[in-house]
Amino acid sequence: MKLFNFIILLITTTSITGFAQLKPVQYNDGTQLLIGFEINPQKANTANPGVLILPAWMGIDKLSKDTAKKLSNMGYYAFVADVYGEGNYPKNYDDAGKMAGYYKKNITEYHKRISLALEQLIQSGANPNNIIVIGYCFGGTGALEAARANMRVKAVVSFHGGLGKDTSRTINPIKAKILVLHGADDPYESKEEIASFQQEMRDSKADWQMIYYSNAVHSFTNPEAGNDNSKGAAYNENASKRSWQHFKLFLDEIFYK
Repeated sequence: MKLFNFIILLITTTSITGFAQLKPVQYNDGTQLLIGFEINPQKANTANPGVLILPAWMGIDKLSKDTAKKLSNMGYYAFVADVYGEGNYPKNYDDAGKMAGYYKKNITEYHKRISLALEQLIQSGANPNNIIVIGYCFGGTGALEAARANMRVKAVVSFHGGLGKDTSRTINPIKAKILVLHGADDPYESKEEIASFQQEMRDSKADWQMIYYSNAVHSFTNPEAGNDNSKGAAYNENASKRSWQHFKLFLDEIFYK
């Protein structure tokens, strides 16, 4: 029986070529079932670095899963978080807007879902002292929130994420390093909100960077967003490639310098 269970585990976590594959993981927030995805590094790394991926507002998607696979190829443990939970996934953009808005307003609940996903990443084998959080769009907001809440992470990265927060909240010192990768023409972030975010970074004494990409709007890393900038969200191949290179440089700085 033990041999049979081992074979089943091998099949579910490894492809026929021997490479690690995404595996669904069930976990809970009280009575709410959450289903994330984990993947182990393809090559051993004594530092056991881990990356938590927070998806965009529609929930776990192809982009977040593909990112996890790429990170595995690079030697990282990766976990894709389920923020909404089984039975609560948005069916359309209207649903997604309402649900993402709920977590932005009820920020402690968003923090809890991020923390629970971090626990799963650690349980998968990642070193709890060697973790970063990245996120896309709504998930980018979550990555910044991990820094604002001073979760036990070394750094956070926001890909075309929401930068704003309730201005009545106290600004505390931020320990994690921050990288914001932003479309220069993103219509969903006003000049005022960007200025407010940058002032928050200064006031919190954060180690932060913000990189702009020309001709890029919201969702510039997602090929499924189409290519019509006039819609406010569109894929931009150049911005996507450049942001990934900037991200990799940041990983090298965080984990290997």
